Amino acid sequence: MGLRTFLTDAWSWLNYKPAMASALDGRPHRALAPEVQASWLPDDAVRRLAAYKLLAAYDSNQAGELAALTGNEAAAERREFGDPSVLVDTALAHLLGKTQQILVPGAEHAGDEGAGPEAVAAAEMQQRLRDWAEAELLPLRMQAAERKAVLLGDAVYLLAWDPAKGRVTLRTYDPGFYFPVLDDDADPGDYPRRVHLAWEVPEDARRGIKARVRRITFELGPIASGLGHREAMRRYPWAPERPSPTTCYLSDAEWSVDDLRHGQTLDELSLDKADFRTRPDGQVLDRLDLMIDFIPVLHVSNTVADGEHFGQSMLAKVMQALDELAETDTDSARASATTGAPIIGLAGARAEVDRVTGRPKPLAVQPGTIFQLADGGRMDVLDTSSQLAELRARVEEIRDRAAVNARLPAVSLGTVDPSDVPSGYALQISLGPLDSMVDSMRLARAHKYALLLKMVQRLHQAGRAEGWPIGPTLPARLVFGPHMPTDRQAILDEVVKGVGAGVFSLETGIRMLQDAGYPIEDAREEVVRITARTAAASPGPAERDRSSSAS
Repeated sequence: MGLRTFLTDAWSWLNYKPAMASALDGRPHRALAPEVQASWLPDDAVRRLAAYKLLAAYDSNQAGELAALTGNEAAAERREFGDPSVLVDTALAHLLGKTQQILVPGAEHAGDEGAGPEAVAAAEMQQRLRDWAEAELLPLRMQAAERKAVLLGDAVYLLAWDPAKGRVTLRTYDPGFYFPVLDDDADPGDYPRRVHLAWEVPEDARRGIKARVRRITFELGPIASGLGHREAMRRYPWAPERPSPTTCYLSDAEWSVDDLRHGQTLDELSLDKADFRTRPDGQVLDRLDLMIDFIPVLHVSNTVADGEHFGQSMLAKVMQALDELAETDTDSARASATTGAPIIGLAGARAEVDRVTGRPKPLAVQPGTIFQLADGGRMDVLDTSSQLAELRARVEEIRDRAAVNARLPAVSLGTVDPSDVPSGYALQISLGPLDSMVDSMRLARAHKYALLLKMVQRLHQAGRAEGWPIGPTLPARLVFGPHMPTDRQAILDEVVKGVGAGVFSLETGIRMLQDAGYPIEDAREEVVRITARTAAASPGPAERDRSSSAS
């Protein structure tokens, strides 16, 4: 019998589960995810995909079912009441905030007197990006992608130019389909030069289609010149003064699983066996030149990790607490059954005899039931109410500890009684762990969403979209709204006093009101309206002269 090895990696927090790491080779149990045993999968992706499957089971209340498939038969009776899903949804809501807004630095000064062309260009680009986000349902797609990032640790976006729509389209992919080719000597935080989106298409016996593997590959490489070994150069719209020798190639092909050789991984599939897909316009997707110098695939990690490309689920630190919570809920349910319908022992009772079998019939206890007892007879009732009370207290204890370790205090989960909070300062202190968690998660995403908006601009430029100018890409960022309710009246009073006393500008005050949740869509337009209203209400020079003469 082999000895179990000590394995440490990005998913070793799941090693306590026998299904995740077997005693012999450390590979996940086959029942956990049969697809992760496919021969074409890279070795370094097997544990990642198994972790995704396990986390998805917790999210859908199927952890007990999955444990039963791996040999733990008692786990089939486990009670699961959605506690992991509540933690994920709560963290997601605080991460995204109530609003998400695209901002281009300098756009707020476009309406100022004497504003330069840079401010005007920033305001125009900001409006274009906001129009694109509305047309492409960016908040909705972010909701879907970010929930995967919070639950699984990773999310994937794919951008593409759609000539029919005349704009860039945005799609989300399951991170289990994402296979970057990372160089051994490269920094894991660097952008990979080759990325695969791949999955296995199951067999369809009714249609006579065999199981196959589909792989979409994006790869950066030198521009093909057709002149031997001479390297071609290209001027891209976002850098017309800097010729580039690099372009991105797209390949989309399928392989029959029967044609794959043993040990042949995803990055080594033979092109001789590939069946390349074709676009509606007849273009074969075999190293198609996309006319861009970047890979339009964006990977978003949930955490800031040093030396790791992939992120970590927010459930990572509380998985064992969730297991114990489910087990305690199961014990509590069993105890409540014996409390509501207690076990009764009768002595000296005459049981009714079944005329067919001649055996005593089982006694049934119902409201109004009367038992005739002989002399010295008695009835004993097993009282489990005290055990039930202890189990319920244990459930609350584990739930509170899981919330603390997940950095989601009771007030964020909505389980605290407002009368139990002694003061607003104490409430603010209790929210400290949640604030730090949200700040860390947003920090991990800040650069990625700035990169997404940069890609959106460049793909519109590459597609010669109407209204998108040629020239350098303007910096843009995605700003999340406040993650906790704010005292809007206090902030309004602060803004009125601060602007009135000249402590800060009207623009800053408007931005503070936006952050507090006031329905102000555009700070610059709001400043213009306030300024115009103030000018109209102020008396002119002639009116002041007439007022002085009358006095």
